Amino acid sequence: MNKGLIKLTGVLACLLFFNFSIAQTKGQNVLPKWAFGGFARPQNINPIISPDTNAKFFDPMQNKLVKWEANYTFNPAATVKNGKIVVLYRSEDKTGVEIGTRTSRIGYAESYDGFTFKRNSKPVLFPGKDSQKEFEWPGGCEDPRVAVTENGTYVMFYTQWNRKVPRLGVATSKNLTTWVKHGPIFRKAYNGKFFNIPHKSASILTKLKGDRQVIAKINGKYWMYWGELHVFAATSTNLVDWSPVVDNKGELKQLISPRKGFFDSDLTECGPPAIMTDKGIILFYNGKNHPGEGGDKRFNGNSYCAGQVLFSRTDPGKAIARLDVPFLRPMESFEKSGQYVNGTVFIEGLVYFKKKWFLYYGCADSKVGVAVFDPFKPAPPDPIPLL
Repeated sequence: MNKGLIKLTGVLACLLFFNFSIAQTKGQNVLPKWAFGGFARPQNINPIISPDTNAKFFDPMQNKLVKWEANYTFNPAATVKNGKIVVLYRSEDKTGVEIGTRTSRIGYAESYDGFTFKRNSKPVLFPGKDSQKEFEWPGGCEDPRVAVTENGTYVMFYTQWNRKVPRLGVATSKNLTTWVKHGPIFRKAYNGKFFNIPHKSASILTKLKGDRQVIAKINGKYWMYWGELHVFAATSTNLVDWSPVVDNKGELKQLISPRKGFFDSDLTECGPPAIMTDKGIILFYNGKNHPGEGGDKRFNGNSYCAGQVLFSRTDPGKAIARLDVPFLRPMESFEKSGQYVNGTVFIEGLVYFKKKWFLYYGCADSKVGVAVFDPFKPAPPDPIPLL
């Protein structure tokens, strides 16, 4: 190589590093070109869904009226139906003393603008005297993610919680209010090898087809990322029965894992449906910061922040890039108070609506918030806190 070119390259590299260091010092957050964002919280809008102590429904398990969303409303899925955004959110009643000890059900809310919602007075998915009772009672139906096929079938993945083993369940619907439960997604795979291991948080692969975000296939199969500690994957031919991706030893193949010293040093938990882009597949995930020496000291210990990782379009199990700092983190008061005071922006719903991306997230495991990414006028991502 020409010596002058080598010298010039070195100078440019130093300038780039110098500018990056200045940005980091000032708390600026610069996203790579492949990433989505930044997402802006609309002014004076959040939280968009909060607990309702007046809403009651007749619980078939207890044979009585219960205030099904009196305690907390959080961790939302989202999709589009008939020109409206529909948010399906987790609600908790007041039957227990802490998260995981109450009964959760899935509520329904719809909006013409993505900000102001009309809610149903009754949940649309809940434990009942049905084929899923043994998996869903008494803990309930938690943390949904939802996407739609090209022919208009909505597919919801959610955690079935019987207070023994959390399992990923799947349900389908044509209208988002009446659901058919199909049960645990790993029941049949490998003769049930992974059926009784704890598993949750499914992010099915989607793509944009025109202005519609629809479920996609890759290499002839449906693909999802899933997992709470590590990120794993699974494939399906029918959207109901899923086979986890395994390594050459027949064990779950870890695609990404927590990183010491980063915001995701304790957990890497899958978020909303993954998106196929021209640069690769983007998985949005929730990173939990380790409270001890292994965490990133710029963020609260045990806080949940939002990250992105880029996977190969042709080899969806191969991670090729990853954000080192979150693009969204707990900053507002309602994101740092309530049930989870360490701070949580727990992302689960992402929809393309009116040329923008609407991201719905749980605020401190207590309420629902929204942030918006305009590809034509992106906002700055959340700034990096200074030490």
